[in-house]
Amino acid sequence: MKDSGSVLDVKGLTVSFDSAVGSTTAVQDVSFEVHRGETLAIVGESGSGKSVTSLAIMQLLPTKTAYIDSGTVRYHEPTESEPIDLIALSEQGIIKYRGAKVAMIFQEPMSALNPSHKCGRQVAEMLQIHTDFANIDIKAKVLHMFEQVDLPQPDRIYDSYPHQLSGGQLQRVMIAMAIICEPDVLIADEPTTALDVTVQRHILQLLSDLKDNNGISTVFITHDLGLVRQIADRVIVMKQGEIVEQGSTDQIFEQPRQPYTKGLIACRPPLTERYTRLPVVSDFLQSDVTVQEVIEPLRETAAQYRDRQSIVASRPVLLQAEHVSKHYVTTRDFFGRAVSVVKAVDDVSFSLRQGETLGLVGESGCGKSSLAKVLLRLTEATAGTITFAGKDILSMPNADMRKLRKDYQIIFQDPYGSLNPRMTVGRAIQEPMGIHGIGGSKSDRKAMVINLLEKVGLAAGHYDRYPHQFSGGQRQRVCIARALGLQPKFILCDESVSALDVSVQAQVLNLLKDLRDEFNLSYLFISHDLSVVKHISDRIMVMQAGKIVETGDAISIIDNPQQQYTQELIAAIPH
Repeated sequence: MKDSGSVLDVKGLTVSFDSAVGSTTAVQDVSFEVHRGETLAIVGESGSGKSVTSLAIMQLLPTKTAYIDSGTVRYHEPTESEPIDLIALSEQGIIKYRGAKVAMIFQEPMSALNPSHKCGRQVAEMLQIHTDFANIDIKAKVLHMFEQVDLPQPDRIYDSYPHQLSGGQLQRVMIAMAIICEPDVLIADEPTTALDVTVQRHILQLLSDLKDNNGISTVFITHDLGLVRQIADRVIVMKQGEIVEQGSTDQIFEQPRQPYTKGLIACRPPLTERYTRLPVVSDFLQSDVTVQEVIEPLRETAAQYRDRQSIVASRPVLLQAEHVSKHYVTTRDFFGRAVSVVKAVDDVSFSLRQGETLGLVGESGCGKSSLAKVLLRLTEATAGTITFAGKDILSMPNADMRKLRKDYQIIFQDPYGSLNPRMTVGRAIQEPMGIHGIGGSKSDRKAMVINLLEKVGLAAGHYDRYPHQFSGGQRQRVCIARALGLQPKFILCDESVSALDVSVQAQVLNLLKDLRDEFNLSYLFISHDLSVVKHISDRIMVMQAGKIVETGDAISIIDNPQQQYTQELIAAIPH
């Protein structure tokens, strides 16, 4: 920290929301200070009140349903003797401070940026609102800011629309927009959740440089405890709308006082060792136990690891990919011939055995998703062969492929986007079962669905609920139940736990392991989180520029990587 003085002072903040069933308190009597030049992290599970607190500070809560019942948010402007209560300002009055003095980086840049406007124009608009710069000076300052946030080819980015940029580039545009007016406070709401580890490291370094060079105070909202340990000076832990613990980063991580805090810290998969299953928050809430007392029985021994590797190696191959390629033509000449081609998947070969979990890691754009689409035949391969249970699926007629899809399932990253909001979850699980002739009648299938819901940790009463009535972790469980309903042999998990809180993530990872062992399932587990991949995988493949550059058992790949690219990926992980 550069200065112990307070730049933002939140006192007694209480926020409630109206709904059809009554009023709900989302934030209850929250108080904290943000010191000049420090990074304050706010952590907690979904629904803990982290984001609601930040939106209240910015006066960005939905006006028709949200109410600030009490509290103050005082901003201490260096040039003024008296602080300004931001939440007492009118809509017109807050404009002077929002973006100029207190700015925010949102979690999802594609939602926060206007898709119909070029990126340069959107950043320039901040200067047009808050300064009297001439247009030519505004563009020069935006281009300079793009350079500061390490955006390649600033002129090209300036004239690009959001859909033309990668996730990491969009997040940098968002940061440029947030800091272009040199605010005193920067609120970063899950700014790196969906980014791979190397892009994440660059974003975190950028935020650190802003703190050191510009004296910006940062409120960093996240569920990733690894990031918190790396960047924060102080930590606030929230649960169900209240602050349950706060202190220095060292104190919170080395000597947590609250059982809830102990659970949050312990349930993230460690990179240095493997557990047979992950601890969950509830393990710490039942009694006053230490972290070591909970995790010691869960540690996987070397003998257990060797036994598992030996068992998997003895099983038959279920999925075999040989010399698979997927090329996209980006430019054609006058005669329609390909001039330039992107090799999204380039001569990839691998095998997956029955009951095995094969991890697939790599940066955004390395070809992971393209490979997944080819394996599922959602797009056609340019070359190669893929056999599943001895059948060549690339040459298989569509009618036969539709029959095979019951054995060939996927769990998507976004459970809400993959569920029909107008269909109850019971019907969503039951519908594909009916298509593939599983169960003798509707009543049989309903009984099977209820059994599946209970299998994944939900209740029979959830059958008639809609997706919006579930939390993110519960929706992911619904998607797992839907995949299991077809009694598959293979499930492709595409970033299926990356957006979940660490506590919910631990529960889902334990569930996936249990289901794998019970039903002898094979997983291809795609993720940018190498700690998660090491925990759940038997083997790991590393992908770069469309090629598999390294393959090996999980511990060897993470603990002793041979390729420089793999070493760089691992070095970028927050420890």
